[in-house]
Amino acid sequence: MPSGSYSVLIKNKISEFNKVIKVDSDKSISIRSFLIGAISNDISEIKNPLDSDDVRSCIRCLKKLGVKIKKNKNKSFLVFGKGLGSLYAKKNTILDCGNSGTLARLLIGILSTTPNICVIVKGDKSLNKRDMSKLIKPMKEFGAHFFPENKKNFPLKLISSEMPIGIKYQSGNSAQIKSAVIFAALNSFGNTSISEKLKTRNHTENILLKNSQVLNFEKNNSIKIYGKKFLNKINLKIPADPSSSAFFAAMCLLNKKSKLQIKNICLNPRRVGFYDILKKHGAKIKILNKKKENNEIVGNVTIQSSKIRALKAKPKYYLTATDEYPIMFVIAALTNGVSKFNGISELANKESNRILEMKKILNKIGIRSKSTKNSITIFGKKSISKKKSIIVVDSKNDHRIAMSCAILSLNSGVKFLIKGFETVKTSSPSFLNIIKKLGGKFEIKKTT
Repeated sequence: MPSGSYSVLIKNKISEFNKVIKVDSDKSISIRSFLIGAISNDISEIKNPLDSDDVRSCIRCLKKLGVKIKKNKNKSFLVFGKGLGSLYAKKNTILDCGNSGTLARLLIGILSTTPNICVIVKGDKSLNKRDMSKLIKPMKEFGAHFFPENKKNFPLKLISSEMPIGIKYQSGNSAQIKSAVIFAALNSFGNTSISEKLKTRNHTENILLKNSQVLNFEKNNSIKIYGKKFLNKINLKIPADPSSSAFFAAMCLLNKKSKLQIKNICLNPRRVGFYDILKKHGAKIKILNKKKENNEIVGNVTIQSSKIRALKAKPKYYLTATDEYPIMFVIAALTNGVSKFNGISELANKESNRILEMKKILNKIGIRSKSTKNSITIFGKKSISKKKSIIVVDSKNDHRIAMSCAILSLNSGVKFLIKGFETVKTSSPSFLNIIKKLGGKFEIKKTT
């Protein structure tokens, strides 16, 4: 794929296919692995990490903080850990997190309790717009300071705590903020308790379980973190990303006479809401060869063309299908009947406001929808009237919006020009190559 900014033009509906594919590695686990390796002792090895813009941003930030990272010929990385509290940067060093909210939040968690840190954290236009108040609040409880005061978004100056002490934290529906609290707790004096009423992603905990002395699960879904302990090196192989996989699964489900197998996907129970919702509504999806690797469930997923009923997604599904809602909106749009998604208010604070952006896109192809701050109702129909003109869409620097538009075009036959498609490289750099392998046709338009 070209470097720099580019658009993707899709004119034709995809033909039937029967393929076996591998998708890009999981972004959430990749970023966490590099961060944990950096604050562990000795040399950690990370095999098969995602090679994307977000992960590269993570590596660049860690190198600015004095961490040596070496890439091997076999696509693995060696992270020369500095140990807890040992990251360092010159005063007012700028740490650019690019498009990655995961990196920004987790890195701030680590640095908030690392001694003598005074850095400026920023991101791209999309990340700089996102509200970070829910992250700032617990970090202040650890003793960190943020400037300008009362500012909620990046760029922000972070000055770390001089005497971090463990806190009690009531976790909400953000796994990233929960992980940030865990990271801050690791280098704090005393213990930190996290009460988790909602079961969010637990990749951080799964990696840290290799260090049984730092983390313990207690009754009533609470987590206790023991500060100032020794972190042993890690050795991980990263599985495929279930969120990226969902887009290809959707394309197969909506396409006639098609079958797809996706290999070695992370099937963490807190990440498979997309597959659970679709199976409940008639999708032919099977999970095979399940096994446990590094405290994560991994397996293969097979998908067949299916007659799907209108989707009804209750709030309980949001936490296990957060990144997949835009593509589920596409499935709903191309499925007869009225689909409704509730409990989705947090979609407004993603790379874009995914509720409003997808609503605008569906309206352009004649699909009616109505939304509130916490829900969207989509009046789907199997057949979309094909317009002669090309529908132009701006990705808004949101990889999931760009990917959803591509699948919508390929399955409906409506012509789309998707601007800013380079944003997909933040999470799924192989996306277009896999589309091509499945028989999808597109043109790349370089932005001048």
